[in-house]
Amino acid sequence: MRRLSVVPVRVVRRILVTGLAIALGGSLAACSSRVGADYAEGATRPAAPAATAKVPPGSATASTPAPDIAVTGAPQGVKAKEGVLEDATTGQVLWGRDADGVLPMASITKVMTAYLVITAGDVDRKITIPKAVLNYVATYGAASDDLVPGEVLTVHELLYGLLLQSGADAAYTLATSYGPGMGAFLAKMNAEAVKLGMTHTHFASPDGLPYPTETSTYSTPADLVLLGQAAMKLPVFRSIVDQRFYSLPKGDGHRAHWWGNDNGLIGSYPGAVGIKTGFTNVALHCLLFEAVRNGRSLIGVVMGSPATGPNAGAQDAAKILNWGFSLKGTS
Repeated sequence: MRRLSVVPVRVVRRILVTGLAIALGGSLAACSSRVGADYAEGATRPAAPAATAKVPPGSATASTPAPDIAVTGAPQGVKAKEGVLEDATTGQVLWGRDADGVLPMASITKVMTAYLVITAGDVDRKITIPKAVLNYVATYGAASDDLVPGEVLTVHELLYGLLLQSGADAAYTLATSYGPGMGAFLAKMNAEAVKLGMTHTHFASPDGLPYPTETSTYSTPADLVLLGQAAMKLPVFRSIVDQRFYSLPKGDGHRAHWWGNDNGLIGSYPGAVGIKTGFTNVALHCLLFEAVRNGRSLIGVVMGSPATGPNAGAQDAAKILNWGFSLKGTS
């Protein structure tokens, strides 16, 4: 079976399909939901990464202050295998489904790649696209930014291709440059995961492609929200992931490029500001997302949404966000 990653669609068709998908995603179907094994409705994320003790709904302890949002019910009709939703400001966990369950994360992996590159600094640095990217993309049937060996782009420009159109060629180019070399970069990814408290995560690629096996790169909803929170604190990262597209005019050393955002929430779900999609035949649709409304910022992720269409993850995310934004404050 051929292994596939997310293949970007043309923006006109994407906008039309996405609009319909998100509209459908906002409706509520009759389906129950349960809180993840190590999270409870109304609890806040423990300060220490290793703290996973169960907390009764709505309770407060010295390390878990009283919740700011009153949690009632649960989002309905969510088809994802796993997921979690948090208040991005307080860390209060509003909803979870197997939040510590390990699954392949597909191209959400590229969030860590971008995080390492941006925190390394000098995003105006220029990089020459290596010859190896063509074989890399072809071997894995990967999503591509149509980069041509010998082109010279800045790191900042490559980040747009990495995060919007999810190009594996951009991921390969950045990883081998910043390692330097693939092995060194993967070591940095896994070391950073430990620093961030992502205790159930492992990276075997800079892009989430299914090698050496379909499940070699994996994470959990709880871990991915930690990564999303860290990445969204970086102004460069945040300014990229909320864009519907990026147009790079032809310039000295490179041809013109146009990259569309394959996150179905952007431009369709009011308040959506990111973050990153993912798809492989085994991971199915994954989406790390954040949205802001009326001063409230919610961050979450869905993993394993059925492959019913290109916006399956966005549909699940929209249902979760609609429910989350409907909750009232405790004061």
